[in-house]
Amino acid sequence: MNVEKGLHDAHYFVPAPSRWPAVGAIALFCLGLGAALAINAVPAGWLLLASGGGLLLWMLFGWFGDVIAESESHAYGPQVGWSFRWGMAWFIFSEVMFFAAFFGALFYTRSIAVPELGGSGLSHDLLWPRFSAEWPQQTGPSVASYTPMGAHGIPSINTAILLSSGATLTWAHWALLKGQRLQLISGLVITVYLAALFLALQAAEYHHGFAELNLTLASGAYGATFYLLTGFHGLHVLVGSLLLCVILARSARGDFDERHHFAFEAAAWYWHFVDVVWLLLFVTVYWL
Repeated sequence: MNVEKGLHDAHYFVPAPSRWPAVGAIALFCLGLGAALAINAVPAGWLLLASGGGLLLWMLFGWFGDVIAESESHAYGPQVGWSFRWGMAWFIFSEVMFFAAFFGALFYTRSIAVPELGGSGLSHDLLWPRFSAEWPQQTGPSVASYTPMGAHGIPSINTAILLSSGATLTWAHWALLKGQRLQLISGLVITVYLAALFLALQAAEYHHGFAELNLTLASGAYGATFYLLTGFHGLHVLVGSLLLCVILARSARGDFDERHHFAFEAAAWYWHFVDVVWLLLFVTVYWL
């Protein structure tokens, strides 16, 4: 996109029309259709899936590049900056509500539904009279035996990793405010490394759960809520890692200074949100 084509006034910048939303919609359509076809063993599914992934990457690079070019050309005034901050704040609030729904489902299932179905009330007598509820070992009738995931081992290590990544990101932010470019890059590199380590360990945890604990999505209410909560959190860690990689690349090429670095702050807000969600998840899913 040509920045000069945007409309400028003293308060706001209106960019020129962009092709990237349409490209993103096509990419998501190809990803969804390709995944459905691939699951059903249709050969064209994998081609559509790969095409959708390629289009999505092209869109991300192109759209990010346009926004970065607009920012570096100083097209954004103070009003745009406030719009960005409010937009990021509302986005994170929507993510809070997203996870609140899953935590609410976990609470309802664990504290209300499973005890009611396993108790001596009408629901138990009519639906599953032989069902004996015991969280987390027995949370559904006719479910193959499984072993719950404990808090020790990989979950505890991953907790330490995410807390450490929050500290290294704060160090990088401090270095940015002080104009210490080398420390800024060092802090970001360590943060990205810790994020990748977290994802690798979570993949190992999932393999352990499937192969050795017989813990799957079909393992009653516990298995379903465990993989939904930890899986969506892992997806958010992946998104946050991509954001941090972009911030790292921009920092390495000399972008940002002590006064103009909202992109860094937005990525940091998102990453600290991911940290807080993991702490809640570790306590409610693994520990209690």
